[in-house]
Amino acid sequence: MTQHLFSAIQVGQLSLNHRVAMAPLTRSRAGQPGNVPTPMNVEYYRQRASAALIISEATQISQQGQGYAWTPGIHSQEQVRGWKAVSDAVHAEGGKMFLQLWHVGRVSHPIFQPHGGLPVAPSALPVPGKTFIIDADGNGVWGDVPVPQALSIDGIHAIIEDYRVAARNAMLAGMDGVEIHAGNGYLLDQFINSESNHRTDSYGGSSENRARFLLEVVQAVVAEVGAQRVSVRLTPMGRFMGMGDETPEATFGYIVRQLAPLNLAYLHLVEPAMVGTVVDDNYNPRWDAIIHQLRADYPGVLMLAGGYTRESAEQALASGRADIIAFGRPFIANPDLPARLQGDKALNAGDGNTFFGGGAGGYIDYPAMV
Repeated sequence: MTQHLFSAIQVGQLSLNHRVAMAPLTRSRAGQPGNVPTPMNVEYYRQRASAALIISEATQISQQGQGYAWTPGIHSQEQVRGWKAVSDAVHAEGGKMFLQLWHVGRVSHPIFQPHGGLPVAPSALPVPGKTFIIDADGNGVWGDVPVPQALSIDGIHAIIEDYRVAARNAMLAGMDGVEIHAGNGYLLDQFINSESNHRTDSYGGSSENRARFLLEVVQAVVAEVGAQRVSVRLTPMGRFMGMGDETPEATFGYIVRQLAPLNLAYLHLVEPAMVGTVVDDNYNPRWDAIIHQLRADYPGVLMLAGGYTRESAEQALASGRADIIAFGRPFIANPDLPARLQGDKALNAGDGNTFFGGGAGGYIDYPAMV
C-alpha cells in the first residue's frame, strides 16, 4: 500500500518530507513566574522534532488571554527568549515549528486577568465549563468560570493588535510560522458561534458579522508576517465549552471561502467528532458532510485532526479528505511517533494523570524505540 503519510508536501515556505504533524497539546508546564518556556520544555519539543511540523501548545497572546494555570505566553521578552531556545533546539534536529496564538476569551478566571477583572467574551453569558486554576496552596484544581464581560469595540481592536504583536514575537522567537487558534470554544470561536455570540453590532448577528473578528485578526497577522507563515485552526460544529451554531455549514463555509484566496500556509480543521480532547462516539453524518464541504471550499493545504490512527490517516489522505494529519495524544507518549507509524510499530500508552501540570514525569521520560 502506498504510504501517503510519508510522501513529501509543501506547506507555505516549508518543504516537509512527510505528513505526520504534531497537534497543539496543552501540557501546563511553563516556568514560573512569568509563564516562560524552560529547558524542560525545550527538551520536550526537541524529542518530537521528527514530526513533519510541530504546532506548539496554545500560547496566550496577552495576560488577558490566559485561562489555564502554567500555560506559556508570547507577550514578554522573557517568553520570547524561552521560545527561541525551543525553536533553536527543534531546528537543530531538522524539525519545523509553528507557534499557536491563543486567547481563551471567556474560558478564564479573575486570578489570571489583569487587576483581577472578569474574563472577556462577545457576550456576557454563563459558561458551561471549568478551567484549570491555582488554589491557595499552589495546586492546580478545576475551578468554575464566572459570567464574563462583553468586549467593547475598542477592546476588540486592542486584541487584534495583541495578535499582531504576538505574531511578530513568534518570528523573533525563531518560529517558522504561527497558527491562529480560532476553535475549541475560545475567544475567536466564541465570536463565530451563534450560541455564544448574542451581539447586535457589526461583530454579531449574521455569519458574516460573527466571522469578522477572526478575519480581521487574520488580516493583521498576515500583514505582519506574511500569508505563507500563517495558518488558522477551526472546529466546525464543535460543542466544547458551550459552542454551537444555528447554521454551521453557512458560517464555516463563509469563513473558509474568505480564507481560501489568502494563500495561507494551511487550514487546520478539527473533526467535529472531537469534543475537547475526547472522541465522541455519537456519530452524526452531518459532521462528515461539513468536512467534505469545507474541503471542497478550500483549494490549499488542509490539515485534519481528530483521533486519527495510522490506518484512518492513510485513508483520509488517499481519498483527498486531507493533505496532512495532525496527531495529538499519540505524540505525548511517543516522541518518535512518525518512525513508529512508518514501521507500523506498537505505541506507548500515555498516562492521563500527567497530561496537565507536573514535572518531567509523563513529559520527557517516554522512551523512543531502540
